[in-house]
Amino acid sequence: MLDKLNLDVTMTKEAYREEIKPLKERLAVLQHEVKNNGLPVMVIFEGWSAAGKGSVLSDVILQLDPRNFTAKSTQNPTTEEKREPFLWRHWRSIPRAGLFAIYDRSWYPEVGAARAEKLVTSAAALEKMDSINVFERQMADDGALIIKFFLHISQKEQKKRLDGLAANKSTAWRVNKEDYRNNKQYHNFYRCYDEMLERTHTTHAPWHLVPAHDLRAALAEIYRTLVGRIEAALAEKKAREAAPPPDLSALPLSAGKFTLVQRPTLEEVFLGQDMEREEYRKRLKAGQKKLAKLHNAIYLKKIPLIIAYEGWDAAGKGGNIKRLTEALDPRGYEVIPIASPTPPEKERQHLWRFWNALPKDGHIAIFDRTWYGRVLVERVEGFTTEAGWRRAYRELNEFEAELAGWGAVVLKFWLHIDKDEQLRRFKARQETPEKQWKITDEDWRNREKWDAYQVAVDDMVRLTSTGFAPWTIIESQNKLYGRIKAIETVIDAIEARV
Repeated sequence: MLDKLNLDVTMTKEAYREEIKPLKERLAVLQHEVKNNGLPVMVIFEGWSAAGKGSVLSDVILQLDPRNFTAKSTQNPTTEEKREPFLWRHWRSIPRAGLFAIYDRSWYPEVGAARAEKLVTSAAALEKMDSINVFERQMADDGALIIKFFLHISQKEQKKRLDGLAANKSTAWRVNKEDYRNNKQYHNFYRCYDEMLERTHTTHAPWHLVPAHDLRAALAEIYRTLVGRIEAALAEKKAREAAPPPDLSALPLSAGKFTLVQRPTLEEVFLGQDMEREEYRKRLKAGQKKLAKLHNAIYLKKIPLIIAYEGWDAAGKGGNIKRLTEALDPRGYEVIPIASPTPPEKERQHLWRFWNALPKDGHIAIFDRTWYGRVLVERVEGFTTEAGWRRAYRELNEFEAELAGWGAVVLKFWLHIDKDEQLRRFKARQETPEKQWKITDEDWRNREKWDAYQVAVDDMVRLTSTGFAPWTIIESQNKLYGRIKAIETVIDAIEARV
């Protein structure tokens, strides 16, 4: 892509002044339209060292109301950030609906410059590029506008600018030996940048290559692109909202390009298992003892463990989690209860809050309810669009693929009981003063939609049971049996990894 760019583009002061003023004024107006229409905008500035990214970014943000944007200068990952998945820190920086997020470098140095400097292998960099494409597509599918600029200069121009910075006392600190060493390796960087641009140039997040020898020409091109892309995105959003929702009911549900593991439907699950209390106590004691040792093992080997609990109301998730955590060092795990999303969470892509809750390597995160709310309660209750929950199966598989690729053990439990057993437990809770807080009007409303939820659960299990994150059905009609099965499943999974 870089070889097609004309670096000799220039612009006179007169032409620049005539064109730039209305563009800047239009951008200032558009930011308010962006806010009013709830359009998240991500503007990314990448390019060569000394290509002028800082100057361009500073010029752009001067046109914006500081209440309507965040600016982020991305540095190399810290030691703590390296203990999380590659995209973890970048997911945390995505903007709320209606705001701009402006990046002075972003997720791309970890697949471009780092590759050229041999800090990551080519294979690892290419895998990360694929992850970036998924991330950006998910953001675009959720309504975000992604505008990516790469500022390009020649090797000779870069050397000239580095010399100029080094000769000035006020800017000499910005140049070091590494910059000059990289300039000598310009052709290696060029090859890595060019492949990065080719591989991550997509319809939902295309690259805009900017010849940056002449700052005026570069700025004019950037403002033209910003105004044009934002105007087009706003028009598209308004047209989409004005149109009737499409009828998708005849389309088959899709899991994306993932190999799935067959699991039974809920109707096919046998719930007649029994367990005497004496056997339960014996196996619980043995299981907790073994689990305590394995917790130490995964900490030492820096293996993250993520356990996701879903199930019918009153299926016993709380008691199941309690017996599991009794065996764990409290310094090495966290139980994360998931409730309805808060307003800031609703204003971001639905997976954002779960990326924020991931554990460090060697630690355990136990989710009491999970990211599957999108295809369960949100689907059944109509809290998201049909297009949103249909798209989610692929997104959930992609999310868990990222976790597995990071090295996490991902376990997913559906705690299953039948409708009669649920009714019995609901009534028992109502009649027991210390347990009455566990039963709500919402539980009864959900029960009335049992059949709709069962269809949603069967679709969820069928479409998101992958080899790296399969569902385990926990027969919880007998709570003792369900607790033991969960603990022993966790033990088997850790032992297999360790």
